[in-house]
Amino acid sequence: MPLNIRKCEQAGIRQKMWQKKDKEQNMDWIYANNNHSTIVNEKDGVVYLTFPKLVKAGVRHGFSTRMGGVSEGNLGTMNLSFIRGDRDENVRENFRRIADAIGFHAEDLVFSSQVHETRLRKVTAADRGEGILRETVPGIDGLATDEAGVPMYTSYADCVPLLFFDPEKRVAAMAHSGWRGTAARIGAKMIHFMEEEYGSRAENIIAAIGPSICRKCYEVSEDVAQAFRKTFLPEQFPEIFDEKGGGKYQLDLWEANRIILTEAGILPEHLDITDLCTCCNHDKLFSHRASHGRRGNMGCFMCLDEEE
Repeated sequence: MPLNIRKCEQAGIRQKMWQKKDKEQNMDWIYANNNHSTIVNEKDGVVYLTFPKLVKAGVRHGFSTRMGGVSEGNLGTMNLSFIRGDRDENVRENFRRIADAIGFHAEDLVFSSQVHETRLRKVTAADRGEGILRETVPGIDGLATDEAGVPMYTSYADCVPLLFFDPEKRVAAMAHSGWRGTAARIGAKMIHFMEEEYGSRAENIIAAIGPSICRKCYEVSEDVAQAFRKTFLPEQFPEIFDEKGGGKYQLDLWEANRIILTEAGILPEHLDITDLCTCCNHDKLFSHRASHGRRGNMGCFMCLDEEE
């Protein structure tokens, strides 16, 4: 597909941006790199994203966009949060639509309850409906299952979705990795969790770093930089930070998570790294930074199918 390359400068950083016309969806997406790591899907007006290596591995998954729901205003239209000021009936209809598009039952969803920490949870069929029909376990930033028909949901609006699938042990997992979770290496903790709980081997796991805020859009302060200095090697710091002076930095969460996942044993050929920034594409994806907090939430979903 032809790419129209344009140059983008912000905060002293020069970065190539690829803008690609998706004729089927009649949408202009701003691509942050040439990774070709996102597939745009549409079903019955609901637009969602998938990741090539996970598609090839055969695991059901998807990442919602703002398109195809019934919410209005700043929440328009596919808001997937009950705590952003939306009407409950709108949110439930949005969950129904995205579930139908990706291919699972909305009433079976198991929610995370994210607090920007690193607690992980093993979920089973007994947990179906937690979050969508009744309360879920609080303080959870990652979910994993080896049972079919248990769809899992984590929510986003700039933070990094991490997706994992072990085709050998048939394990699916997701982790919410904002700057705190990334500094605390939640991705590596999920890999170790899969190894300990399910007998997975890191070299067999297929993973994706999903749509989130890019380096050029993500300015952070000294306290964030200090948190990363505690968990990354000095020689890695320039790979993930651009120092601007005055205690300000541009943070690359994608590169930080790439380092974390590959150091934990994920093979580079088993990893998709996003090419879509939520902030650059805030008309199609919810972005906390771009909207100054006036926004809805997107969802990332995974569900194992019954083996044939």
